[in-house]
Amino acid sequence: MEQPSSSGQSVSLNGMEMYYESHGQGEPLLLLHGFTGYGGNWGPFLGDFSKEHQVIVPDLRGHGRSTNPSGQFTFRQSSLDVFALLDRLEIERFKAIGMSAGAKTLLHMATQQPQRVEAMILVSATPYFPEPARAVMGQMTPESRTEGEWQMMRQWHQHGDEQIRMLWAQGNALKDSYDDMNFTPPYLSTIAARTLIVHGDRDPLYPVRLAVEMYTAIPHASLWVIPNGGHGPIFGEFTGDGVPTSRFAEEAAVFLRSEPAG
Repeated sequence: MEQPSSSGQSVSLNGMEMYYESHGQGEPLLLLHGFTGYGGNWGPFLGDFSKEHQVIVPDLRGHGRSTNPSGQFTFRQSSLDVFALLDRLEIERFKAIGMSAGAKTLLHMATQQPQRVEAMILVSATPYFPEPARAVMGQMTPESRTEGEWQMMRQWHQHGDEQIRMLWAQGNALKDSYDDMNFTPPYLSTIAARTLIVHGDRDPLYPVRLAVEMYTAIPHASLWVIPNGGHGPIFGEFTGDGVPTSRFAEEAAVFLRSEPAG
């Protein structure tokens, strides 16, 4: 697929340098990648989404080309970083799609400033960390990674092996975090955005019951459970445990284009 033209640059905000790219024109659509990923992971979708939107694709704190001098990562801080970027770009209202860590960032954004998020798609999200996820986080160490994983991470992250080690250490530390991701149903009920929750029914980190919990609590929510879908089921043609990117792009476009009820 031919990629749309883009402009990428870094801006100083919140004590870090955040890299982002902008693709296409139209109403703003924010794309937030997963933990240890980077903005480039959204490549298969840019051609479709940029037809109708100005697509903003940042590298989250400490990921990709973005720096993280603090050495710390929380999803609350990630949301503040993204809001700071949008403020810099003078974007008030926006739509958004978040994958895993990006979806957790969006939960914070949609509860911190509900009036700014018009619509959002949460892929492989969770309101809090269940024990299966904490077990996987506990195994996230540089020593346990394969050479193939190191090679992939070196392609994605541009600040050397120390950056990669820091990301894995931060992922490991999340196993002991209980306050950063702690979204109760009353808290989720404050979300004003139209919300589509996309979840694989075989997600090894977040059982599908957590997607149902969010769907029940968020006022204007829809739920798409993908049969035999794993974590990140929108990349199924690459991983074999979800739907093709083209199918997700089509469904996402329909949802983002639709008008609020009432």
